[in-house]
Amino acid sequence: MAPLDTSPNEPSFRESVDIMFNRAVALMDLSPGLEQKIRVCNATYTVRFGVRLRGDIHTFVGYRSVHSEHMEPVKGGIRYASAVNQDEVEALAALMTYKCALVEAPFGGSKGGLCIDPTEWEEHELELITRRFAYELAKRDLIHPSQNVPAPDMGTGEREMAWIADQYRRMNTTDINAAACVTGKPPHAGGIAGRVEATGRGVQYALQEFFRHPEDVKIAKLSGSLKGKRVIVQGLGNVGYHAAKFLSEEDGALITGIIERDGALHDEAGIDIEAVRAWIIKHGGVAGYPAARHQADGAQLLEQECDILIPAALEGVINLSNADRIKAPLIIEAANGPVTAGADEILRDKGCVIIPDMYANAGGVTVSYFEWVKNLSHIRFGRMQRRAEESRHQLVVDELERLSSDKGLGWELSPGFKEKYLRGAGELELVRSGLDDTMRKAYQDMREVWHARDDVKDLRTAAYLVSIGKVAQSYRAKGL
Repeated sequence: MAPLDTSPNEPSFRESVDIMFNRAVALMDLSPGLEQKIRVCNATYTVRFGVRLRGDIHTFVGYRSVHSEHMEPVKGGIRYASAVNQDEVEALAALMTYKCALVEAPFGGSKGGLCIDPTEWEEHELELITRRFAYELAKRDLIHPSQNVPAPDMGTGEREMAWIADQYRRMNTTDINAAACVTGKPPHAGGIAGRVEATGRGVQYALQEFFRHPEDVKIAKLSGSLKGKRVIVQGLGNVGYHAAKFLSEEDGALITGIIERDGALHDEAGIDIEAVRAWIIKHGGVAGYPAARHQADGAQLLEQECDILIPAALEGVINLSNADRIKAPLIIEAANGPVTAGADEILRDKGCVIIPDMYANAGGVTVSYFEWVKNLSHIRFGRMQRRAEESRHQLVVDELERLSSDKGLGWELSPGFKEKYLRGAGELELVRSGLDDTMRKAYQDMREVWHARDDVKDLRTAAYLVSIGKVAQSYRAKGL
């Protein structure tokens, strides 16, 4: 789905980030110098490199922006898209700084992008392009385990991260921590279980935590739990698919709408996410899907009545041109910057609650942090303690069964309990546990500010206050 037509008065993505930053720092006691230091990007590198493909030399333009080095390494994805530009990359790098601070991942913010349409190139050609891009970044220390650690973003995934990691190893053959130069790798190449699902899983955990607080749910004019809530998802890529899958299968939510590039699907009774995903993989879009009503103008479905709206693809899809027609009382930003600053003000005035992007989609960087730690420690999570945990649990089960037998109590353990209780936590369970804990703690930090201060009217401002405050503390500790 392409970004919607916007008003000429609409701020750009970067301007939106600056507006929201300004709204927060106006409520803080920061010196002008420290405020400016936190605001600006430290550096943006532009690389132009040639690759011989199809009998000719093709020149590609890539960016790597470092927003803040208050902590190192800096962290942020690399996206492949034809619309990548310096302003977008710098805005995303700033968001990464605030996002890492909010969820207490010990990184500064960075972001990268390559101006390319991945669909125009064969896999072996993309590998050559990716390796050359990685070479250009790595030789400038813009890929390095202790300085700059990329990850997947729009248009990239495990495959590209594996190529980048291998290219770094070829250039640094004696670096024992080379695997930590990038995250989002396949599990067999130094990755971690649960990384692919991480951002979507984080969206689920964010909503679960929101619904644990009836006071917050009431502000959104909702009640009860996630069960039965009508959800519209814009973008069924990696993030949107996993968020929709987990919310429908595990929390009982109804996915009533799916918006994609070639239109939208709508069914108030609920849509089968796996069936739609299979259809998209086979047919390249949602058009023709037989089990839900299709409409060619997918953007209109953003304005459909629902309980929760999840924009999970591009920035700026909710803007001045459509904000006053959005009916969802709760929006969770699974994408980066899907609500512009102008639209944000309109929605807040309407009483809509927005769970902001810097928190809602932080699952990816959180699990990337776990992968980075795993690579540096050179051991998978659970390897040392899993069987010991199972042995201790076995002692408890054996004692319960002995007591039942010896005392003639006649009770039995519930079906499935023994198997579940005896199974020690493996890497996936530990990753999910760590992610859940991270999302709970970050939300509680935000809501504490949201409810404690009369001058903080929304979660986005609260998130900026928390994150900027943590960045400021880091700079002060350095003597700035």
